[in-house]
Amino acid sequence: MADVKLIFHVAVWIILSYSLFYNVTVIRVKNAPDVFTALLIYDGFGGKFKYLTFWYFIIQTVYFGLCVANDFSGTNVRPSDKRQRSRLQRWRDNFLATVVFPLGMFVVLSFWGIYAVDRELVYPKELDKIIPAWLNHIMHTTILPFLLVDKFLVYHQYPSRKSGIITLLSLALIYLVWILWVAYYANIWVYPILKVLSPHQKAVFIMVMLVFFIFLYLVGEFLNKTLWGKEKNIAKKEKSS
Repeated sequence: MADVKLIFHVAVWIILSYSLFYNVTVIRVKNAPDVFTALLIYDGFGGKFKYLTFWYFIIQTVYFGLCVANDFSGTNVRPSDKRQRSRLQRWRDNFLATVVFPLGMFVVLSFWGIYAVDRELVYPKELDKIIPAWLNHIMHTTILPFLLVDKFLVYHQYPSRKSGIITLLSLALIYLVWILWVAYYANIWVYPILKVLSPHQKAVFIMVMLVFFIFLYLVGEFLNKTLWGKEKNIAKKEKSS
């Protein structure tokens, strides 16, 4: 199983790293003097850093890189194992639980949900001429199978629910403040759906999204317990005996 985990993590990390490299170096403003400047001026103020998808692209690539590093020099301790988790495993587990899984699910479900209603609100047809279909699916579709396979292959020890949700909502609020600042400073609504909503509708929409984040955190926690609950029961029996 260890070899399967390593092969999977390396393969996904290579796919994501190449896709991110392509996104940064090819999907760019051609007249920009360097790649970093191109990132900052792409599609106006804030560049690609305006988009949650780009944030998550980097986050997911870093996560699978961390998985590879842990597979080589860390631990994959399960509940029934008496060994201590390595620092790399603790980082990997907390990162997956509080950021990577709920944020990834949010990107997939919100993107394709809005796309099904009106793609112009989230991914205008003009982007088809700029972003190849395979890259669009790497950014918005393969996230889900990658996360689910990782959940199945790897046990992740979740932090306390309070700590995990606070971490997730803190990141969500940081991003919310960022896109509101972009709208105020540059008059750019990162997502067209926010532009067409009235102020009170925006407030309701944002609150619903925050609740949705919490729900997705709980889904990840539930999946972890469902897949690895037997091992936790074994560990409890060993401690009590």
